[in-house]
Amino acid sequence: MDHARSSDPFVQRQLDRLAALGPGADVLGLDRITRLLGRVGDPHCALPPVFHVAGTNGKGSTCALLRGALEAAGHRVHAYTSPHLVRFNERIRVAGRLIEDETLGELLAEVLDAGGDIGASFFEVTTAVAFLAFARTPADACVIEVGLGGRLDATNVIPTSLVGGIARLGIDHQAFLGDTIEAIAAEKAGIARSGVPLVTLDQPDSCTRVIADVAARAGAPLSRRGIEWQGVRDGDGIVVADAKGRITLPLPAMPGAHQHENLALAAAMLRAQDRLNVPTDAIATAARDVRWPARMQRLGRGPLLDRLPPGSSITIDGAHNLNAAQAAADWLAEQAEKPTVVLGVLANKDAAGIIAAIAPHVAALIAVPVPHHAHHAPGLLCKLAHQHGLSAGQARDVPTALDRLGQGGLRAAVLILGSLYLAGEVLHLNDEAPD
Repeated sequence: MDHARSSDPFVQRQLDRLAALGPGADVLGLDRITRLLGRVGDPHCALPPVFHVAGTNGKGSTCALLRGALEAAGHRVHAYTSPHLVRFNERIRVAGRLIEDETLGELLAEVLDAGGDIGASFFEVTTAVAFLAFARTPADACVIEVGLGGRLDATNVIPTSLVGGIARLGIDHQAFLGDTIEAIAAEKAGIARSGVPLVTLDQPDSCTRVIADVAARAGAPLSRRGIEWQGVRDGDGIVVADAKGRITLPLPAMPGAHQHENLALAAAMLRAQDRLNVPTDAIATAARDVRWPARMQRLGRGPLLDRLPPGSSITIDGAHNLNAAQAAADWLAEQAEKPTVVLGVLANKDAAGIIAAIAPHVAALIAVPVPHHAHHAPGLLCKLAHQHGLSAGQARDVPTALDRLGQGGLRAAVLILGSLYLAGEVLHLNDEAPD
C-alpha cells in the first residue's frame, strides 16, 4: 500500500477509507477492476486516444516526454502515472493540471461507495478514479503508465490504445511477474492490442523474441529500436529514424544517458501514430523543457538544503533496482566529484546489487530507513557497503544524515537514492512538492 496523504480533510477521509477497504498489497488481475468500472459506467470505454507505456525503468520519464510533446503541439492531455511522491494528486493530471482536491475527493467517494465490497486494491481504485476523471473531461489524448507488469495490470482493462510502448526491461517485482527477464517481457508485452503499433526499445534477444511472439498473437504491428526504427545520440542531439524519415532532437533536459533512450522511445511512439499531429518542433520542445521529479533532480533552497554549509548540493533519484542503479552509476561516473550517498532501500529490492553498482563512484554512504514502508535495515546496508570498501554509517532519517554531513562546515555533495518513496519524503521535507 502506497502511503497516501492529503492536506484536504475530505480527500484524506476517502484515502483512509481506501486504506481500510483494500487488501493492502499489489494484486494483479482484471476481474476486480472490470467489475469496479462497470459499477461507475465503464469510463475506460470512453477515454480519449491512449498512449500506453510499460517497462521496468523509464516509464515515467517517457510519459513525461509524451505529455510534453503533445501539449507543445497544442493538444489537451490527461496523464496517469505512479507512484506519487508527496501528494496523491500527482498520479492524475486532468487536461494538463493535477486533479483538484474537490474533484479527487468526490471521485474517490463515488468509486468507494460503488465498489467497497469488491475488495479492489489501492491501485485499482486509483485507476478507476483516474478513468472517471478522464472520461468526464474533454481532452485529445491520454498518457497512461502501466503500474505493474502489463498483461494483468489494472490499466490494461482499456479496450484499445492509439500506440503502446515498452521502455527498458529489467528484473523487478519477481513475485508478480516471474523470475526471468523473458517472463517479465511477456507480461509487459501484454499491453499489445490488435492493429495498434507496439513500439519498443532494443531489448535482449530472448526478450525481443518473446515480445514479437506476444505482439503477433495479439495482431499488434511491432516496431523495435534497431530494426524498424533507430534512435541514437549524435553529438549534441538524438537522431530518430523510421519509415517516415529522420529527425534530430536536442538532448533531453533530464540528466543521465538513460534519458536519451526514453526521449527516442517517446518520439518513436508519437511518430508511429497518425491520429494526432505532433511536429518535430513539439518533440524538441518537450526534450528541452521536460521535468520529471526525483530523476537526478537537484534540490532548490529549502529546509533540507539549508542544513548543509553554503555551496552544498543535494540531488535525489528514485533508483530502486539494478537497472536504475546502473543508470545512476553511469551518471555518477561523469561527475567532477564523488558525492556522499544517503541510501534507503525497500525490503523487496536488491540492495546488494544497488550498492555494488554505485560503490566505485561514491565517497561514503549513510543508510537510512524508508518511512512508512518495509525496508532493508540500515545496518545491513552498511555491511554491504563495507564489503565494497566504502565508509558507511547509519542515521535515523534524512535530516539527521544531513546534519552529520554538515558538522564539519565544509561544502558537501549529496546524492539521496534507493527508493521513490524516500525521494518523495525528501521533497516533502524540502517543501518541493511536484506541481
